Amino acid sequence: MTKQDLVNAAASSAGVTKKTASEVLDAIIDSITSSLKKGENITITGFGTFRVSKRAARTGVNPRNPGEKIKIPAMKLPAFKAGKSLKDAIR
Repeated sequence: MTKQDLVNAAASSAGVTKKTASEVLDAIIDSITSSLKKGENITITGFGTFRVSKRAARTGVNPRNPGEKIKIPAMKLPAFKAGKSLKDAIR
């Protein structure tokens, strides 16, 4: 399912125009992104939790030259943990 498919489904389900549904979806995505940038968790009850995961720095191997070691820096990544209702619906 693409973003446009999601907009179409939301518009028909809520009885609003596609433009309104698209604006609402964009606002939700922007809110989630800005909260994650601040390091906050977002919990949607019954759906899941968005959070920031921290990955430690480590030493890796250069795939083009397996004898060469490279340093991989620490980074933050977005993560999602599905809620119980979503897990049960998929099972």
